[in-house]
Amino acid sequence: MVLALHNWRRIGVLVATLWVALALVFASHSTLAAPPWWQISAALDYTPHGTQPGLAFSLIGSNNCAGCHASNNSSDHAFFPWDTWSGSMMANATRDPLFWAALDVANHDQPGIGDYCLRCHTPSGWYGGRVVKTGAGGTTVDGSNGCLLQGNYASGDGGDFGGESCHFCHRLQDTGPQGQPIYLENANAWLDDGDCNGGGQPCRRGPYTYPPGGTPSAPPHAWAASAYHQQSQICGLCHNVSTPDTSAGPLKTLIDIHGNNTGIPFPIERTYSEWQQSDFSDLIFRDGFGDTRFTPALARSQQCQDCHMPSSPDPNAYACVLTPPGSRSGDLPTHSFAGGNTWVPSILAGEYGAQLSRTAAYAQTITAAQQMLVGAAKVGITRNKLIAPTATVAGTLTLTARVTNLSGHKLPTGYAEGRRAWINVQVRDGNNVLIAESGAYDPASRVLTQDAQARIYEVSQGIWDAANSSCRTSDGSGAAQFHFVLNNCIAKDNRIPPLGFSGGGDIETMPVAQTYAMVSANPTRLVNYDDAAYVFSVPPATALPLNVTTTLYYQTASKPYIEFLANEAQANTFPAENSMCSSAPDRPFDVGPQARSRGLYIYQLWNNAANDTTQPGYGASPPRQMGNMVNVIVAP
Repeated sequence: MVLALHNWRRIGVLVATLWVALALVFASHSTLAAPPWWQISAALDYTPHGTQPGLAFSLIGSNNCAGCHASNNSSDHAFFPWDTWSGSMMANATRDPLFWAALDVANHDQPGIGDYCLRCHTPSGWYGGRVVKTGAGGTTVDGSNGCLLQGNYASGDGGDFGGESCHFCHRLQDTGPQGQPIYLENANAWLDDGDCNGGGQPCRRGPYTYPPGGTPSAPPHAWAASAYHQQSQICGLCHNVSTPDTSAGPLKTLIDIHGNNTGIPFPIERTYSEWQQSDFSDLIFRDGFGDTRFTPALARSQQCQDCHMPSSPDPNAYACVLTPPGSRSGDLPTHSFAGGNTWVPSILAGEYGAQLSRTAAYAQTITAAQQMLVGAAKVGITRNKLIAPTATVAGTLTLTARVTNLSGHKLPTGYAEGRRAWINVQVRDGNNVLIAESGAYDPASRVLTQDAQARIYEVSQGIWDAANSSCRTSDGSGAAQFHFVLNNCIAKDNRIPPLGFSGGGDIETMPVAQTYAMVSANPTRLVNYDDAAYVFSVPPATALPLNVTTTLYYQTASKPYIEFLANEAQANTFPAENSMCSSAPDRPFDVGPQARSRGLYIYQLWNNAANDTTQPGYGASPPRQMGNMVNVIVAP
């Protein structure tokens, strides 16, 4: 099916290119002044697929669902659907200040492309006709920058800032209204927009049936059982991201490491594909190919929901205030959607938590994310050897650290920009004095030292430089660049594959600038661990034994990324948010960036508000431990 989609895209390029060319010709003869950078490009439709704005039944805000699916009992907050969802990044996708700073860069790089970004981050606004498309076939002028959205960052979930809403997810279906096939990327969703069994509203779809008189009792709204909501495909909608598949075909196509244009839409994020190419998606029994030391044993396939919506262990679990406690015991997936992001929820808690009355919900999300990080990897020392120093001659410590990926996708996965993990190795002498280190991170300067032995797991995407036959990921001064809508090549992807990964030959998901061994029992698959070798010099007269500590760290937003967002805003004179949106309804805001550009705002939040004493600081996206910490004593 994916190959078929690629073929249709290429056919679409041939059909639509003539239309675009004609549009550009007419545009070139226009006497009108060029529009501001935040206005849309009329030549391209960045979101031509799936259900379009102009719904027969508008999306309902999640505050409408809270009446039954939020609990007033604090002991129930750990499993009730609204309570666990409200602090998640799903619920706050439209409040995330990191997203808004990146959106300004994207709109500058490709005017109007915010239509593509906001489709996933504010379904309510996009389907409501307040981004670019009105629902009647027309367009607006500046909705791609989010200025036309209703409400504000702290106004709750009744407007357009409620992120991935309950009503959006529970109206998703796996086919279109005429039986069109499912999409697996770019939020190209099919929404149920019909009358559900004469109920006067669309079905709320979920993985449950409610027999008459059964327990739990049927909900007081239209519903339909949906196996789709138990499958990873539903997550792939927003967690497989390609360059926009516009009305004229892919905006950017992937250029391989040899400079060949593959014609494949550039793969920005491939979390769903990574899972699909792992043993976690396999229905048959897997046991780690006999090696249980560093691989998990899987008795069945694992869907995204198994990890990111784990079933509540509480015997009193129930999902609605109209049903009795315990009615969903052992069968209530929590709506926590935890990933690895602990930093942005801490910002949201400080900036909007009190106004939204969900400070506790953000704290719950942060705790869940920390637990996900700890369970995502295993760290071990597989080899160490010490040639002891003498009073006058240095010694040598040789060791190998193994990091095993226990997750169902690459480690780390997701949106590439600023996201990274790395191994920190510290060697201390018998007096606990640090004598050697690799992968050192300085909390004061926020700099990760990239020494010759440092193992940093990340994906670096860039723009192909034909003159130098290379994938360019930095500017002329060497500063990192993150132009995700312009990227068309991958310079590096050394992230650790998941168990049984079969994507080693897939140009969209294969490792780049890193080689992973094949599994001996199945040469079509790659191992799910990385062995990092280290050699440290031990100074003369060092007190023995040595103490070696090995830790894997994860960071949501790196210093180069945050500085890039701020520098882009400054260099291109991005307007302050209230100025940019001055003519829009519901403006000016008294929350969020206000008199600052979005790039400056996220920089100040990251930088502990060094230039703004009225703002609290949020720790510069502090590194979080991933997996276990290993401590070994090494003697000759």
